[in-house]
Amino acid sequence: MEQTDRYIRFDWAIKRLLRQKANFSVLEGFLTVLLGEEVKIIEILESEGNQQTADDKFNRVDIKAKNDKDEIIIIEVQNTRELYYLERILYGVAKAITEHISLGERYYEVKKIYSISILYFDIGKGNDYLYHGQNHFVGVHTNDCLEVTTKEKDALVHKLPAEVFPEYFLIRVNEFNKVAVTPLEEWVEYLKTGCIRPDTKAPGLKEAREKLVYYNMSKAERQAYDEHLSAIMIQNDVLDGAKLEGRMEGLAEGLEKGLEKGRIEVARNMKKLGVPIEVIIQSAGLSEKDIEIL
Repeated sequence: MEQTDRYIRFDWAIKRLLRQKANFSVLEGFLTVLLGEEVKIIEILESEGNQQTADDKFNRVDIKAKNDKDEIIIIEVQNTRELYYLERILYGVAKAITEHISLGERYYEVKKIYSISILYFDIGKGNDYLYHGQNHFVGVHTNDCLEVTTKEKDALVHKLPAEVFPEYFLIRVNEFNKVAVTPLEEWVEYLKTGCIRPDTKAPGLKEAREKLVYYNMSKAERQAYDEHLSAIMIQNDVLDGAKLEGRMEGLAEGLEKGLEKGRIEVARNMKKLGVPIEVIIQSAGLSEKDIEIL
């Protein structure tokens, strides 16, 4: 793919550039494509997880946004696998719900939450690059979906639980290996490669071509960005090295156990055949005591 400009990685942009109101159109385009409905950001909600230092390698919530329906959208970019990752996503959603309802308010004021995780690591088994989950209550015997009737503002309203409960999106960036055709695929291609097509019509990506150009940053910003990329590479190398060492240790341990098992089996067969114990000791490398208990 031809790329005339170098574009900033999304994980960097979302922590810095996309918080600026002038750049909302990039993020709005991404959310519109992902959620399948037009999203207009009212405001960026800051949280304690939004650290912007070079030491912030293990990301938490990067952005909490509000759409024009006053719903909350959590966006998180994660470069490295973390233990209990799903539990942490759940905690982040629960925290967002409680943060945005005041003591004494009615439960009617609880906001719908969209949790979007952009993952640059292997979270587990699965063949797709995008997974979506939300709550449905299905009849165990009838297989129908429960619809709840509530009274809101003196009117009866019928709601599906999915309209109230959080929705979760997991984007497994490294699993994307298709030729981008749809706007969503173009976005995931950018998330993975940093490439944006010159003729793109995907919402948000045209704006990204103008606003996320590497050489538009100041010298100090470029230096910080390059250090960020270097930190990610080093971090992943360290983790890959640890995994390799663990596998090598496991192989060595498994080989030793296999050899031990083989020696025992050989000694047992030789003993059944009446081979003298001195010969078994010499052949199998076991002690006389070990052979006696076979």
